[in-house]
Amino acid sequence: MATPHESHHLGVSIRRTIIVRPKTLQPPKLLNLSNLDRQCPALMYLVFFYKPPLNSNFSKNEISLGRVFDSLRLDLEETLSVWYPAAGRLSLNPEDGKLNLWCNNEGVVLAEAVAQVKVSDLGDLSQYNEFFEKLVYKPDFDGDLSKMPLVVAQVTQFECGGYSIGMGTSHSLFDGPAAYDFLHAWSSNSAVTKERGYRLEINMAVHDRGRLLLLNPQKQVAIANPVKSAAAIDHLYQLIMQSAVNQNILSDVKSSSLVPKTFDLSEEFIESLKGELCKGMNGSFSCSTFEAVSAHLWKARTKAFGLHKGTLVCLQFAVDTRNRLSPPLPKGFSGNAYVLASVALTAGELMESSHADIIEKIKEAKRSVNDEYVTAYMKALQGPPASLPPLKELTIVSDWTRMPFHKVGFLSEEAAYVSPLVPPIPQVAYLMQNPSDDHQGIHVRLGLPPGILSAFPGYFLSVNL
Repeated sequence: MATPHESHHLGVSIRRTIIVRPKTLQPPKLLNLSNLDRQCPALMYLVFFYKPPLNSNFSKNEISLGRVFDSLRLDLEETLSVWYPAAGRLSLNPEDGKLNLWCNNEGVVLAEAVAQVKVSDLGDLSQYNEFFEKLVYKPDFDGDLSKMPLVVAQVTQFECGGYSIGMGTSHSLFDGPAAYDFLHAWSSNSAVTKERGYRLEINMAVHDRGRLLLLNPQKQVAIANPVKSAAAIDHLYQLIMQSAVNQNILSDVKSSSLVPKTFDLSEEFIESLKGELCKGMNGSFSCSTFEAVSAHLWKARTKAFGLHKGTLVCLQFAVDTRNRLSPPLPKGFSGNAYVLASVALTAGELMESSHADIIEKIKEAKRSVNDEYVTAYMKALQGPPASLPPLKELTIVSDWTRMPFHKVGFLSEEAAYVSPLVPPIPQVAYLMQNPSDDHQGIHVRLGLPPGILSAFPGYFLSVNL
């Protein structure tokens, strides 16, 4: 049922909001979350931009706002019948203070809006624009997580006939690959998508946290030669202790002051970067784009800050444990399965190390992620979640290149662009596919403090750092 809700932002008017529930209601049940799920219940936002059609077959009138909205609603009802936790709410266990998920069919919020601008007025869609914040629905739940919808969506029609679909999903519900699968499942049901003959193969969703619950410290099973601690947690603790001794290390870096910037790395640049790494290696060295760019980013960011040579600096990056656990998690696993791997050096050691040496350390950190590492990592997450301050010495990278969100085709085969909004940890660098590059170019989005906005690009966009 539509709610009597209409609001106006400068340039955007929200005409109606409705609650969408599963077409087939599931009996209410409690879904136990793992410690990985509980760390960040906040909504993570993406805005999908679909430009107006270039031919007359699908005019603005033929794909009307009402038709798009109704199609999204009906297809979401069908999708939620399978992805029913998305229609639930978080629940706080009064005994231990832990978050779990109450699958209670409370529903998803879907909003309809109109923008008094054209898509072209927004300029380069790859660069963050504050206007994008008006293209997502932000629920008012007064800090009570039990009242926060776990999925929200807003479809906005522009003056030119283009559309945006702003999505928000709770990180306690999905990690990146799970959100990607959910959105693909939803878009594959779209009537507009079906008309255009676009079909996708989607894994059946598996919502039970399964083995990750067994790895929770309170339910641990015996593990031979257990790892006592996870490197990412140890390194983070060392950085925090270092900052407590030397307060100047953290000066002028605040989350609110970070500026989101997107850097376009072409296939030619990436190949040149890899070519520099392989010089003198006699063909014995190979690396992925993620490894090469992460090593380069770490050095460039550290150099831009001008940190003292004796300062401990750290690179941390998200590793998907789905296929690293034994046995692996099932295909279609819909929860959080990422942990952070970590490499730490002094700033002086980092600057003196070759990219190839850094990449070997990155590979070693990847290899360390196994059952024992994940168990130690989750044990360290037993306490209440804490926000991470933007440390100069900490570079965090998340690889989205295997999740080409622009290929989620709600209205056409691909979106013109998909822009993440400012995440809860704004200093994280996201590596994303470039929709306008048919080859292997990528975009790197990260939050930078004003103090290094001019210095960082010069280092990062230079192959010879």
